[in-house]
This record gives sequence, structure tokens and C-alpha cells, in this order.
Amino acid sequence: MRWVKKLGWVNAAVICGLVLLSGCWLYKFNASSIDANAHTVNVNLFSSKAPLAPPTLAQKLTEVLRNQITSQTRLTQENSDSADYVFTGSISGYDISNAAVTNVEQASSLRLTITVSIDFRSRTNPKSNFSTSFSRSQDFAANVSITSIQDQLITKINSDLSDDIFNRAFANW
Repeated sequence: MRWVKKLGWVNAAVICGLVLLSGCWLYKFNASSIDANAHTVNVNLFSSKAPLAPPTLAQKLTEVLRNQITSQTRLTQENSDSADYVFTGSISGYDISNAAVTNVEQASSLRLTITVSIDFRSRTNPKSNFSTSFSRSQDFAANVSITSIQDQLITKINSDLSDDIFNRAFANW
């Protein structure tokens, strides 16, 4: 209690508050909730049902999600549907649309949107199972060819989609 008297009540309260908040940040907001009995995950190779999608898009998204799960959790990838967690999915949308129009009714920027349908199954906690779609977009200038920046856009969108899927499955978002 001497340190409280030296610092003053306000300063002591601020310090305690910061310690508590940093503890919550470390243990609550960044923690993934993985059952202690779970050890394996199977992220099946996604398929592509979007006619305009590049042929490697589904494979790239699968790899991004696999890498995120194995690097941010203690789970190991297992190519079996008897894994503790199983992801299956498909690219269900790959669309380019107008994002902004100029005063002469001409597109000034375009938007690439990728949608993926995911089916998640947990053997350890069936209540956390879900089937849903995730969608992410990136805008680009209309005077730029999609083929020249497609890989860059896909890399960013895949990273965002992987974060969304990971958070829904393991971070209770």
C-alpha cells in the first residue's frame, strides 16, 4: 500500500487498469478457443464453382488457411475426415463490379469480390459446427487491367478470407 500512497490513488488506478487491460488483451482477444483434446485439422482442398475464377484460386485459399491454422495453433494438418476439425469449401463467387462512377457515367474504380462457402465440423464440440459464406473485396483503378493486378488482389483477399474463417472457427467471433 505504500506504493499507492507514493503514486497517488489516481495514478495507481491507472496503472492497475492498464495491467488488467493488457492481461485481457493477451489472454482473451488473441486466444483461439481450441479444445484441449483436439490435435488435428483437415482443411480439404477447396473447389471452385465460380466460372470466372482463376484455376489456382481455390488451391491458394486452401493453402493460406492451412498455413494460418498450423502456424497460429497447435493443430497439425491431417488428410483425413476423422480429424478433430474438418473444413470443406468452395469458391462460390468471383465477380468484378463498378465500385465508383465518375460524373460522365464511366467507372473510375472497379471491385473484385470473392465469395467462399465453408462447412466447418468439430468432432470435439459439435455445437461450434457451421456452414456459411464469407465474402471479401478489393478495389482497383478502372484504367488498370485485372490481369496485371489479379494476383496481388487475390493475395490480399485470400488473407482476409482466411482471417474471417479462422476467427469464426476458433476465436468465437
